[in-house]
Amino acid sequence: MSGKHVAKNQPKTFIFSSENIKKMKEILCKYPETRKKSAVMPLLYLAQKQNEGWIPLVAIQYIADQLDVPYIKVYEVATFYTMYKLAPVGKYFVQVCTTTPCAIRGSGKIIEMCKKYISERESHLSNDEKSSWIEVECLGACVNAPMIQINEDYYEDLDADSAEKIFKSFKDDSLPKFGSQKGRKGSEPIKQRLTLLKN
Repeated sequence: MSGKHVAKNQPKTFIFSSENIKKMKEILCKYPETRKKSAVMPLLYLAQKQNEGWIPLVAIQYIADQLDVPYIKVYEVATFYTMYKLAPVGKYFVQVCTTTPCAIRGSGKIIEMCKKYISERESHLSNDEKSSWIEVECLGACVNAPMIQINEDYYEDLDADSAEKIFKSFKDDSLPKFGSQKGRKGSEPIKQRLTLLKN
């Protein structure tokens, strides 16, 4: 096993919703019948999204049954890739980029806010079980560093104050709009500065 934390209190049953059964059929149509096991990753993603951001063990068995493969084959994939979670992460799952550009621009302050407002330790649920956080490698928004990903949305151009505002908003589900927290569009220069300046 990859060392992932597996939830202790597992649900006894899992089945895709009617909407996700339709999506599963659409996914399976993309693969030859003899290669349908190749659909394991998108089906794991569907299960995780349906189950509040994490995959219970019964969902792994359910997917194995749909693909006609042994349970261990699906379990291996679920434990290998970091994008799959085998324990609850809360309604708001925060990924904090700490790679060099974000670190230089102040991701350490974002970590401090995570510890203060979510949990002292990463990969642990907050006291209200509504959120959790982890450090991650590059999320691909270096020019708008420091940044975090909350579920599927990017929050960019952060500082301690804007991060604090975001994490406090979890309590009443009033998150600010995702994107730049300094109001810039895309990756335009801050304060109209140019990349090349004349001497």
